Amino acid sequence: MNADDLDYRARTRSGCVPPEQVARLLERGHAAVVGELAGGGEWFCAREWARLLGERGRQTEALDVLAPYLATGWWTATETAAGLLEDWGRAGEAIELTRARMLLGHPHALESYTRLLARHGRAREAFDLLLPHVDDDSLARVLVDISGVAGRDEETATLLAGRIPADHRCDGPWCCRGRLDPDTAIGLLARVRERQGRVDEAIALFRTTSVNSCGRLAGLLARHDRIEELRAYAMTQHHGDAVRRLAELLEERGDVEGAVAVYRQASPASNSGNVAVRLAELLARYGRGEEAIEVMRAKADAPGGAVDWILDRLCTLYADQGRPQDALDYLDDLKARRGQEEWELFWIRLPLMAACGRVDEAVQQTRAHTEGDTWYAAEHLAAMLSDAGRTEEAVAVLDRHIPAHRHDLAGYLIDLGRIDEAVALLQQRGPRPSHPPGTWHDAPPF
Repeated sequence: MNADDLDYRARTRSGCVPPEQVARLLERGHAAVVGELAGGGEWFCAREWARLLGERGRQTEALDVLAPYLATGWWTATETAAGLLEDWGRAGEAIELTRARMLLGHPHALESYTRLLARHGRAREAFDLLLPHVDDDSLARVLVDISGVAGRDEETATLLAGRIPADHRCDGPWCCRGRLDPDTAIGLLARVRERQGRVDEAIALFRTTSVNSCGRLAGLLARHDRIEELRAYAMTQHHGDAVRRLAELLEERGDVEGAVAVYRQASPASNSGNVAVRLAELLARYGRGEEAIEVMRAKADAPGGAVDWILDRLCTLYADQGRPQDALDYLDDLKARRGQEEWELFWIRLPLMAACGRVDEAVQQTRAHTEGDTWYAAEHLAAMLSDAGRTEEAVAVLDRHIPAHRHDLAGYLIDLGRIDEAVALLQQRGPRPSHPPGTWHDAPPF
């Protein structure tokens, strides 16, 4: 067991039992298996097993489970152990554990250490530790989070204001990578001003920055119930954040019709399907499923609207209203107009056919489809079969496409009680990329 291998497997979810399958094992009553794997280098099992032991009052045993992982010096293990100690009311030990890693120079330790200090009455000490790092993007955010508790907001505001040159704007995604760029500094300064009650100044700051601040300005206006300003702002920008936040605020206040009207007014000016989807979801939440279907049908029937994610949402609404056959009829009409049906649309049929009791027919149509024997088709077919209670058939479908669907197949094997097979499958390791740690590359895994 070493830190590099642990980190690689945890990041890529390869050669290990991932969190979702650990949860599945526990849900199916296989806690003993999780405990055994925890002692064999399976990090996600160890993490969950330690948490469960702690909940049962067996804290010493929990730390013993994590000890081999901590011994490697792997930061994730340190962070996890510190989190458990804090949850157990042993904050002093958590602080010392994190401090030891900080003194060894781990790049993430200072953030965790200072947040721990701030949560446990030592915010001023944490603030002083962070001050020399104000030009670091991530640590500047921590500084702002802590400054209010430390009573140092005005000092923080002065530091941030000094890092907002009037003439600089990033000209590419990597322009200020790792450093405190002007837009981020403006956003952080606005947070400080809002916390000080100087909301007008915070609003003015956001209005000077880039389009990336649309959502933050909308959120600020909503938090302070400045609904008319938010309404005016929503009508001037077409990125959807202000429209969404305005509709959410109106819904929170019980004005559902007002929220519906906001989405309907924005929809004609927006080329994005997001507005239509959000309107449909809002209508469906209030029992207006037929209206939701009309909204999504209008979007799907518009030029360029009949794309997979729009059609999937439309068909899901049909199914939720007990009308799966109407969804299939719509897809049939679309296929007739186009003369063909690529897999990206065909797969939407499968749960609808299953809802109509036509699982066998769905299997036959999938196998007859030109893309029906591909690895990406196998995922949808297996899901339909599993949902229909035909898990053995789902396993047979995915078994032909290993390693593409290793995790899904393992999940079905766990459902069938074939635990050893599932674990062995998950622990299979493929070749690792040759990139040295920390280097940039453009091939998966990213």
